[in-house]
Amino acid sequence: MRFVLPILERGAFRGSAKGGALMTRTLVMTIDRDDDLGVKAGIRGPVIGRKQTLTAALRLGIADPEESDTNAILGALHHHDQLVDQKEPNDEVEIAILTGDERVGLRSDRAVAAQLEEVISEFQPDCAILVTDGAEDEAMLPIITSRVRIDHVEKIIVRQSKGIEGTYYYIMKAIDDPKWRAKLLVPLSIFLLILGLGMILPQGNILIGAMPLIFGIWLLAKGLGAEAQLERLMVDMRESAAGGIVSSLLWALASIATLLAILEGWRMYNSSVTGSMDNWQIGLRALDSGLQWIVVASLSFALSMIVLRFRRGTFTGRGVQIIAFGAVLYAFAEAMLDIAIVMADGQSYELDPSQIYADWRMAFLAIIIFWAVRTGVRSWSTRQESQGRYWGI
Repeated sequence: MRFVLPILERGAFRGSAKGGALMTRTLVMTIDRDDDLGVKAGIRGPVIGRKQTLTAALRLGIADPEESDTNAILGALHHHDQLVDQKEPNDEVEIAILTGDERVGLRSDRAVAAQLEEVISEFQPDCAILVTDGAEDEAMLPIITSRVRIDHVEKIIVRQSKGIEGTYYYIMKAIDDPKWRAKLLVPLSIFLLILGLGMILPQGNILIGAMPLIFGIWLLAKGLGAEAQLERLMVDMRESAAGGIVSSLLWALASIATLLAILEGWRMYNSSVTGSMDNWQIGLRALDSGLQWIVVASLSFALSMIVLRFRRGTFTGRGVQIIAFGAVLYAFAEAMLDIAIVMADGQSYELDPSQIYADWRMAFLAIIIFWAVRTGVRSWSTRQESQGRYWGI
């Protein structure tokens, strides 16, 4: 009975109009996900009402005449006025602007969801019309539809003149936009730097030949969706540097070890390039000489992440598994490099059991240690969950 009574009261309220016709409440809204309205015009969302929305559109248009959100707001006003002219006497129409945050992501989406709840509690719409200026605002559609029924989505596209001037205009605007600047200029600058160094350095053909490799790695990262993981890693690195003295020292050690790995590899390369060895032999020896410092850098970085997550209370033991798995990778890399150097020098590798055991025993031992650590971490996590003291996320 507790759930039926509000429905009956709402129906009675709607049926109290003339002729017993039901009232329909329609909400016309537009979303400013990156909060240009707050950053450029100083207006905090949500903006509710036609007069307030028109004022917001004028202030945003004056602050930045080229802002596309202004056109989206005006488009929402256009739909609002059309609905007001065509509505039944019992219907109600309202307009609202929802704003997010300039750091588009979880924070902006939560801000939009909270403002939507505020608008719904005040107006109580039966349906809504969403007016956007592009795909970024349309990404909020699942959040909106989970709270109110969307009857129509309108995308406002500004008509511009075509031709070379229009193309030049869009390129310059993309360069001026901080969000597009990094995506456009950074890859182009890296390409030009590699090309220039390849033409200047004596053996620069290696750098020029590495460009397809770098481009392939970038495409692979895009295909695997590694951008989100890399962004999360950079956030953890920044927080680790400010999280405490231990994690800061470990991060500093990782940076120094990375630099030493590069210097050691370069030293080995310079000392071997004057001999009779080919590029494969020189590369293998340079990688082998810097491998230990690479391991030190990786271990320091992993320990800094463990310290940071332990201080947060989100430690799950995953970092310990990563360290153990890194030991496996190091053991296999060391054995494979030793064998590759022997074969690159023209010597034959004997498949003798004693030789295989001497070369691969550390790798097999690392696999056993990794299995034991993985089993122990899983057992510990299960016990923590059963006791209601789960530390993870």
